Amino acid sequence: MSENQNLLAEQRRALILDEVRRRGGVRVNELTRKLGVSDMTVRRDLDALSRQGVLEKVHGGAVPIVEASTHEPGFEAKSGLELSAKEDIARAAAELVTPGSAIALSGGTTTYALAHQLIDVADLTVVTNSVRVADVFHVAQRTSGPRQGAATVVLTGGVRTPSDSLVGPVADQAIAALHFDVLFLGVHGISAEAGLSTPNLAEAETNRRLVQSARRVVVVADHTKWGVVGLSSFAALAQVDTLVTDAGLPEAARAEISEHLRRLVVAGEPADGADF
Repeated sequence: MSENQNLLAEQRRALILDEVRRRGGVRVNELTRKLGVSDMTVRRDLDALSRQGVLEKVHGGAVPIVEASTHEPGFEAKSGLELSAKEDIARAAAELVTPGSAIALSGGTTTYALAHQLIDVADLTVVTNSVRVADVFHVAQRTSGPRQGAATVVLTGGVRTPSDSLVGPVADQAIAALHFDVLFLGVHGISAEAGLSTPNLAEAETNRRLVQSARRVVVVADHTKWGVVGLSSFAALAQVDTLVTDAGLPEAARAEISEHLRRLVVAGEPADGADF
């Protein structure tokens, strides 16, 4: 069987993972027919996804990993997932940023991707509780040297989580004293019933403070976050102004989300025309 050259390995593995999660398990021969690739290619993809800890290989196929609501993957583990989707989301979200504004970026791999898109936006004040996000701007300024219009970065204190976010009373107190135009918020899970959630109780409280301090809240989350529920909810969908996601979000989910949010932005698709 000839290999499907139209799909990159990353795209193919994203499709496999979606199929496993949607159906609760798939067989290798089903994937070879669906993707138009060889048995060996599918098995290599399953091996790679298994090493990332996002599915479990079983005889003849794969099943999803059932994670506890308290499980919190580390930054490195999450950074290898849905790379293309995160880059698309980051580019779309960056278009919502106005030069000279005060913004906040929470922790997470999608906000980390967004930070890279904002390096050249003039006169930003960036509040963040993410060590990784702060490093993006620090490295950019160190390598390019002092320049007019470079971002001013405010890094909160706090206790470091597996996702390299700073949380706890110190972070909460710092955030409560600040006010920013837009919060760009990465999430562990998002659903109509539970709203925005995380497996980390301290992070939930810090995220609540971020939401309270923002004039507008923009959630940046790839389609795999829809329907995921962590241990602690920290915001209802009604508190979110905009969700920026990728084209992998199913139509049924889009319809449900649109009932709760003022604006849904799907990266790579025409905007819905709503005012930000």
